[in-house]
Amino acid sequence: MSEDKYTKAHAERQKHIDAILASPSRKKIVVAGPGTGKTFLFKKALEGKSKTLTLTFVNSLVEDLSLELYGMSEVRTLHSFARGVLGKAKVFPKLSAVITEDASLLLDQELDFDKLFHNREDGSRHIAFYKERKNYYDKHYGYSDIIFAAVKYLEVNPEKVPVYDQIVVDEFQDFNKLEVSLIDLLAEKNPILIAGDDDQALYEFKSASAEHIRQRHSDDQPDYESFNLPYCSRSTRVIVDAANDIIANAGGNGHLKGRVSKPYIYFEDQRKDADCAKYPRLVHTSQFARRIPWFIENQIAGIAEDVKEKFSVLIISPTKTQCRHIAQALRKKGFENVDYVDRQDDKNPVLLDGLRLLLDDDKSNLGWRIAARCLMGKKEFAELLKETHKEGTKSVHEILGADFKTRVKKMLTTLRGVIKDSDVNKERLAEFLSCTDFDPFRLAKAALKDEIVGNTYKMGNPGIRKIPIKITTIQSSKGLASEFVFITHFDELYFVGDSGKGMTDRDISSFLVALTRARKRVVLISSRNEDPTFLTWIKPERIERLKL
Repeated sequence: MSEDKYTKAHAERQKHIDAILASPSRKKIVVAGPGTGKTFLFKKALEGKSKTLTLTFVNSLVEDLSLELYGMSEVRTLHSFARGVLGKAKVFPKLSAVITEDASLLLDQELDFDKLFHNREDGSRHIAFYKERKNYYDKHYGYSDIIFAAVKYLEVNPEKVPVYDQIVVDEFQDFNKLEVSLIDLLAEKNPILIAGDDDQALYEFKSASAEHIRQRHSDDQPDYESFNLPYCSRSTRVIVDAANDIIANAGGNGHLKGRVSKPYIYFEDQRKDADCAKYPRLVHTSQFARRIPWFIENQIAGIAEDVKEKFSVLIISPTKTQCRHIAQALRKKGFENVDYVDRQDDKNPVLLDGLRLLLDDDKSNLGWRIAARCLMGKKEFAELLKETHKEGTKSVHEILGADFKTRVKKMLTTLRGVIKDSDVNKERLAEFLSCTDFDPFRLAKAALKDEIVGNTYKMGNPGIRKIPIKITTIQSSKGLASEFVFITHFDELYFVGDSGKGMTDRDISSFLVALTRARKRVVLISSRNEDPTFLTWIKPERIERLKL
């Protein structure tokens, strides 16, 4: 009887995939929940085709898809594809921040150029200012305006739209109006398969909207044939059921209006059923924030004792500060395989950005402009910027004084020595580091600590010391999956973005993304005694309350 159940489940899942692949429609939209096999579908859709393209917008997703689809498809981000359309144009990701500051100082206006591009405000007079400054800055593009330029170029020259045997597009729920314009242009000449999930829309910061995927899945756009992938083969039954609890309660409380109604069903599988029997409930506990790393350590030790084989751990925290503290604490406890990089995601350019540009082109207007911004006083820099905006403008290099240029050129000499791993003047290196965000004392301290710790008795339990642990924020967890997931600081304060406004659809999507990263078990760790709303939305019988 069990064998019949599993055979039937596999046949039902295959029926949905076959329906998508067999459809003669050139425009297909697939709304698929987490873990329902989008990548497997992509492989089947691309199979046997010689020239194919896979598009998404997140670099980490490109890396994963490139590996999964290796040899089957060209996998690109949207801005990388746009760069190819424009003939390998020069890209500086932070250009919009540079020109935003230019507008503030030259026009006395605070403008959001990315928003203008994302929302296709083509008629805005401010776009002309942006283009003027972009051209002055060595004709570099930023991530938003390069897609805008590619779209405008293809709209005027439709014969230049590239032709492929098949295009697939991932994470469409997080596309904005500009990005959708590019996909629409490609869809005019190419068979296209778009996939996404409106329940996982996270990227409002770039004017993305789940409405785009909802519209194409509705009867409003009959040129797209709509499909679902309902069977989740990633997660255990309780995780799938808990996700459905959240969606049902969200709808009952007036949220997720207009969402695509779609089944999300646990995939019956013999191996997965064994995991379900072993981990029948989500775990919830309340721990003081400082005790969270200790609790995770104890849980990992318990898992290791139970499974007696290799496993992976994903820790998801609401903020980067929480991620950093947990990573530091676990490393102190002796864990050697903690994957967390504390990146300062500053949208504003730093001195090293400018110097990199000058290493490639010692006359770069953009490079000298950034160096000046970082090394000059505000008043002096504002005067320089005004000079660059006059009619018959000279290059920044021509305007700058000899002493300033000599100072920067010494820095460039130092960097070239570092790159070549040759002898470097220590005084010049110290001077350079004093002008950057690099703290030589901190770097030396970290190196010394590694040297000492690496040659002394190792801390921690040797049985779990090398367990791979990845730590990330909710937004950065998109596309990840792990056997065991710990969601920390599971409190109203952190999981409801704006307590004054109450729950938002984005809050719901964020929790759904975090919850569905797990293959086997989810552990929810609150740092306060009050149950967050999301916990009350999950049926009590699905939760194991754990006190330590």
